[in-house]
Amino acid sequence: MPSRTSEHYGQPSWDEAGGSGPPLRETASDGLKIAIVGGFGVGKTTLVGAVSEIRPLSTEETMSRAGVGIDEPAGPGAKQSTTVAFDFGRITLDDEMVLYLFGAPGQERFWFLWDRLFSGTMGAVVLVDTRRIADSWYAIDRLEHHGLPFIVARNNFGPPQHSLEDLREALSLPPGIPLIDCDARRRDSAKRVLITLVDHLLTYASPAWESAL
Repeated sequence: MPSRTSEHYGQPSWDEAGGSGPPLRETASDGLKIAIVGGFGVGKTTLVGAVSEIRPLSTEETMSRAGVGIDEPAGPGAKQSTTVAFDFGRITLDDEMVLYLFGAPGQERFWFLWDRLFSGTMGAVVLVDTRRIADSWYAIDRLEHHGLPFIVARNNFGPPQHSLEDLREALSLPPGIPLIDCDARRRDSAKRVLITLVDHLLTYASPAWESAL
């Protein structure tokens, strides 16, 4: 069985990543690629940074005047940067198994990158900001199109205004897709999101997942 290591995915080594965090164990033989997708400003970069054991490789760039009226996150706040390619993080599960996390850019003009991102991906997390639910529809549509298993995590930017069941109905999610709350800034909450995804993958194993085990 061919292994899916960081070399397989062309990921940088620990030294190339700046040496911030533990090096990849020599015993690591299987790497599982996970995608974090969703609308612009929903917290994808934040979630990857909260849970990664290495300093995340980020493609955040300062937002310019050209983005005014186009790249506008919901609600108050001063988002000064935006992802223009992918964010990358890593989590070691045990001596052999590693999770590679890829956060995708949420702006529509970067959606063409998503199909390449989904290549080799075992599953995905769709982050949702309930102030902009419609921004999540494209992510869900593309995941369903590719037949990738996924879960949905509501990133709470304040007290929830609606129940999770209301959100499930708004997103037309079938009962078999997990839907949970999270705070992407907190490591424990971000870990719970990934654990929920892994549990979902094990319960509803896709052929791609089965071939990796």
